[in-house]
Amino acid sequence: PVPKRAKPTYLAVDKDNQIIGYVVPIFREYATGLSDTEEARVRDTAAYMARRDMFTSGLEMERSELISRREAMRGSAERISLNKREHFKRMNEDSLMHTPEFVIKPRSHTVWEKQCVRLHCTVSGWPDPRVVWYKNNVAIDPLASPGKYKLESRYSVHSLEINRCDFDDTAQYRVSAMNSKGELSAFASVVVKRFKGEIDDVLLSPALTVDGPVSEYGITFKTHIVDKFGVSFGREGETMSLGCTVIIYPALHRYQPEVQWYRDDVLLSASKWHHMHWSGDRATLTLTHLNKEDEGLYTLRVTTKSGYETYSAYVFVRDADAEIEGAPGAPLDVRCLDANKDYIIVTWKQPAVDGGNSILGYFVDRCEVGTNHWIQCNDTPVKFARFPVTGLVEGRSYTFRVRAVNKSGMSHPSRVSEPVAAMDPADRARMRGTSAPWTGQIIVTEEEPAEGVVPGRPLELQVTEATKNYVVLSWKPPAGKGLEGVMYYVEKCVSDTDSWQRVNTEIPVKSPRFALFDLAEGKSYSFRVRCCNSAGVGEPSDPTEATTVGDKLDIPSAPSKVVPTNNTDTSVVVSWEASRDAKELVGYYIEASMVDSNVWEPCNNKPVKGTRFFCHGLITGEKYVFRVRAVNAAGLSQFSPDSEPVEVKAAIGGGIPHASPAPPYGISVLECVRDSMVLGWKQPNFIGGADITGYFVDYREVIDGVPGKWHEANIRAVSERAYRVSDLKENKKYQFQVRAANMAGVGIPSLPSDTFLCEEWTIAVPGPPYDLQIREVRSDSLVLLWRPPVYQGRDPVNGFYIDIKEAEAPEEAWRGVNTKATEKTYFKIKNLKEAETYVFRVRAQNKAGVGKTSDVTEPVPALTKPGTKEIVVDVDDDGIISLNFECSELTQDSKFVWSKNYEEMTDTSRLTIETKGNKSKAAFNTPEEEDIGIYSCLVTHTDGASSSYTLSEEGRFIPLKSELAVELLEKGRVRFWLQAEKISANGKVEYVFNDNVLSQGEKYKMNFDKNTGVIEMIMECLTPADEGTFTFQMTDGKATNQSSLVLIGDVFKELQKESEFQKKEWQRKQGPHFIEYLGYEVTPECCVVLKCKVGNMKKDTSALWYKDGREIKADNNLGFTEGVLKLEIAQISKKDSGVYEVVLKDDRGKDTSTLNLTDQANSSTPLKITSTDQGIRLYTFVSYYNDLLQVTWHYKDSAIAFSDRIKSGVVGEQLWLQISEPTEKDMGKYAIEFSDGKGGLRRTVELSGQGETTSVLEDFSHSRSDCCTTALNLTCNISGDPVPEVTWLKNDREITSDDHCILKFESGKFASFTITGVNTSDSGKYSILVKNKYGTESADFTVSVFIPDEAGKIMKLVWNVFKKKLNECSYMFQPICYKLCVLYRQLITFFDNKT
Repeated sequence: PVPKRAKPTYLAVDKDNQIIGYVVPIFREYATGLSDTEEARVRDTAAYMARRDMFTSGLEMERSELISRREAMRGSAERISLNKREHFKRMNEDSLMHTPEFVIKPRSHTVWEKQCVRLHCTVSGWPDPRVVWYKNNVAIDPLASPGKYKLESRYSVHSLEINRCDFDDTAQYRVSAMNSKGELSAFASVVVKRFKGEIDDVLLSPALTVDGPVSEYGITFKTHIVDKFGVSFGREGETMSLGCTVIIYPALHRYQPEVQWYRDDVLLSASKWHHMHWSGDRATLTLTHLNKEDEGLYTLRVTTKSGYETYSAYVFVRDADAEIEGAPGAPLDVRCLDANKDYIIVTWKQPAVDGGNSILGYFVDRCEVGTNHWIQCNDTPVKFARFPVTGLVEGRSYTFRVRAVNKSGMSHPSRVSEPVAAMDPADRARMRGTSAPWTGQIIVTEEEPAEGVVPGRPLELQVTEATKNYVVLSWKPPAGKGLEGVMYYVEKCVSDTDSWQRVNTEIPVKSPRFALFDLAEGKSYSFRVRCCNSAGVGEPSDPTEATTVGDKLDIPSAPSKVVPTNNTDTSVVVSWEASRDAKELVGYYIEASMVDSNVWEPCNNKPVKGTRFFCHGLITGEKYVFRVRAVNAAGLSQFSPDSEPVEVKAAIGGGIPHASPAPPYGISVLECVRDSMVLGWKQPNFIGGADITGYFVDYREVIDGVPGKWHEANIRAVSERAYRVSDLKENKKYQFQVRAANMAGVGIPSLPSDTFLCEEWTIAVPGPPYDLQIREVRSDSLVLLWRPPVYQGRDPVNGFYIDIKEAEAPEEAWRGVNTKATEKTYFKIKNLKEAETYVFRVRAQNKAGVGKTSDVTEPVPALTKPGTKEIVVDVDDDGIISLNFECSELTQDSKFVWSKNYEEMTDTSRLTIETKGNKSKAAFNTPEEEDIGIYSCLVTHTDGASSSYTLSEEGRFIPLKSELAVELLEKGRVRFWLQAEKISANGKVEYVFNDNVLSQGEKYKMNFDKNTGVIEMIMECLTPADEGTFTFQMTDGKATNQSSLVLIGDVFKELQKESEFQKKEWQRKQGPHFIEYLGYEVTPECCVVLKCKVGNMKKDTSALWYKDGREIKADNNLGFTEGVLKLEIAQISKKDSGVYEVVLKDDRGKDTSTLNLTDQANSSTPLKITSTDQGIRLYTFVSYYNDLLQVTWHYKDSAIAFSDRIKSGVVGEQLWLQISEPTEKDMGKYAIEFSDGKGGLRRTVELSGQGETTSVLEDFSHSRSDCCTTALNLTCNISGDPVPEVTWLKNDREITSDDHCILKFESGKFASFTITGVNTSDSGKYSILVKNKYGTESADFTVSVFIPDEAGKIMKLVWNVFKKKLNECSYMFQPICYKLCVLYRQLITFFDNKT
């Protein structure tokens, strides 16, 4: 018998017979791209019949007959291949009809941005099912997004191709198959990952197009793009060429691929601005005249029958040099939005460069096509980037350009717009020509006009655009048939009035749109429209709502949260948070500045619409800051805050994706309120090429099981593994995903979480703990760490329970580790079975009960890994205690991390940590009770290498919350106190002063509150005998501690002085007293009022006023408890000078306040002399100075004639006379006179050698002594924290303290230098040097020791020499010589007095 032939199958299977695809049979015939049914339906249409009848040639007839013959042959073959039974089935269609069925369902895909993805499925069913693709339950229309989607259906195989995927293409896709028997759907998800490499990296594409292998050749082409163009920079007006070499294998003679160029994903076509060339192996794009419109991402796409390859790189276009310095850059992207015969609305984008001055506005120019004559359209600059141009000739075409202007000048003109005709849209449609008759297009023509019909009211009148320069109205023509061509009149009316005024009185408009100008800014108007024709004017339309003339569009708010990230050695990726509530946003401009340069340069000259941008052309190694601002038609926003500085360098791994961390996992909800949810997750198993620096969270809403679009929850990375996602909607469902980031970049996102409902938690018990970590794994123990729950419940959390079970055990095997709740967030779990694998979870409790369980940890085996070390305690010969840890599995990036009680230590003052090689040591500086705790060390980038050591407090210390301190109480009492952190009821305290135990008594009051741990001792007052050391000694069982406070020297004196003052103040305030002491003020009427504020007054309290001890006024029965006492001096004069006193007294005591008006009445200080660099200055200070005060300077009773050498002036309250280059002729009596019109005052001074010398010596750093002096002592005040070290030097050599030279440094403030038995050998240059860790300061002085008899002779001899030399000096050196002479005369006088 003949064996049966196997039924052919078109399914592709793997080794396990699982369906993985399908095989499409190759038909070597012309493919129309339509199914048989569709092709027959097309042929039967009226359009097809019309075309065949009117335009069919002989060739077309032959082709039609050939197709018919093929169909007949195909049908015959199908009938022969069917057996008789199948033939009868075919004839009976009812027995074959069945619902659609998916033989192969579409599969989910994960792709990078800019890649292409194809979903395909195989569907069976009879009749042939109709297949529709959906994205998030919205039907996909390929015509709505040309080039984005491509749908194909062949031989029951249906496919959806998504071209150049972006982040928004992440969605759930559904394919629906439907026929008369029913409907069936299948689902697939597409996840688009954000590519973190260079923006111009080669993006992968499908290996084959939907056409499959090339049927004409039976081969597959492989395309490679080499010799690529890089990121390019140009300037306006230049020419730039972009080119790539394309290698296609195998090379076929005369085969030409499809070469396309895109800018920002928009296909470019050949024009005067773009020239394209293909030489057979190289594709070139030439930009003939660069403008900022040419800036963007350029993509070369080479398509063959087997697929396509793409390559992209960014082109930056900088502004041309301005003709006028400081002029702004040229506007860009000039377009015509709305064209009518009456006006054309021109729009543009503002430039990024304003020339350093804000742009005042823009001028719009027009040029009629065919001419070169440009006409300015607006007389004054407009700030709004949109302007309606009027005054056009109907039917003519125009081009437009825009110029910007600031106070420096005008910019270059923008690139001209595309030509546009000034005519109504209806006329423009009629001029486009008639369509071919076979297309089936119906052309509607106007009916014959009906005579005598007045048109009705216009409909749906509205204000479509309103600025301060113009208002645009639009409406619909009136309803009705048979009307002739209707025209319109527009009327306006100021709000709150009934006066309607026709705007276009002379010529009615034809189009149902109109622009109104010359409206008053700030006023409100209403508008209405009437129709008119030859029969008359119709009724007006309903008026619009009141419209206020002004810019409705606001300038956008400033962006925020600018974050720069390393990319390459010349570029940085900048991301930011979008402007809030921005309307009609055009894009963003980014600027960069080198740190400390304060010079900002634009990174882009064409607005970008995203919130991330690659800034190229930066200098490697330099630090930059970035800022961003938004732009719309209303203008540019304020700049965002400056970003953090970032150094330009290549990211770790050069941006290669595998250097980024793996996805986090285990996303759970930790807390939920009405509009926010707190998420927790687990750290990735692989952290990439560097430590994780943070996490990014995304969320999306889920509606009826269909996920929506992903949104970023945080712009800045969060370091914790928990984050609150805000601005959610209550009772809505959400999914979340998390991405980890390190210095190499941001990793791929985690899988979407479970769907969580956003509803407020109201349970009384706590939420789940989170972030469980396992440390110190050994064969019988391990340490479990966790974070407390975010949701506390009704009451605070007061403890935790740990559960354990074997990894393979069922859920019923969970058992508790601790029977009593632990308050800590770590726990050492003991008694484990060696080699057994365990999992753990944690529960929190409060007063209401035990809350939700945490997520379960990863399984961990109880094994001590080979080479595991423990922390070793060591004490060296100096008694220093140290903890030592060694790790044998270090990597290059490993670090030793020390912690106390499993929290990383930030205060390093207690420990000194030293790491060398694979060993780390933590040494205690001064071990005290605060050092008690568990110390652990973790080694990063290892397989969990860690260990811990417990420093116990048993039998050692009583911990203290605060050390012994002192404070002043009321009545000047002194309180010594401290607080113990934990002490039992059996604790005891001894109070010690200078090694003597103090006891309770009249002077000392002791108190010990064992509940709070506060220990205090109160003294009524301090006496000189109380200077010393106070100590509190505590004992609690075996634990002890003590704390001391030293009160000596200036510290004790200041405390004692303040105590006495407080005691006297308390005593003073028991009776009537002064709240504010006696003072004075001058009223606008030039009266002097003496006043003081008093308190604690009674009716019998008296206030007595005295002047120079004589009573001048008495105030009795004041009648207030607190108030102000005043004494007015109407016209003050010299006789009112004196000492004023006020005395308050009653039976409780008295208080006194005095005011000395002697100096104030003089109104100026004595006239003084000082030396300056230019010469000598005489000066005095007045109480107050105004222009009414007349000042006169006198020399030898004559008014001084001022010159360039002698000048006078006023600085604040100081009056001065400057004598430059003084000579002996300037010596004599000087005086200054004041006069205010009512009286005067005169001050005098004698300028002589004696007087001048005194002033000079005040600033002279020189110490003198003679051999008759027994000792020389010098002191200085020193301040600094920490207390500085003091070093004394003589002639730049360090000296030490001995019996002859005594050096002291007291109380950390006073340094003294004493020389006993002074002799001539002590002469020299001395210095004091003070330093601490923050810096160093020094001071120098000279000690000169003379024998008295010899000194006088030497000085007189020197004086004679200088006096002789003075006469020989030139004029310009005389002031210096004069000063030296005066100094030596003073020294001679000094030694004369000694001898």
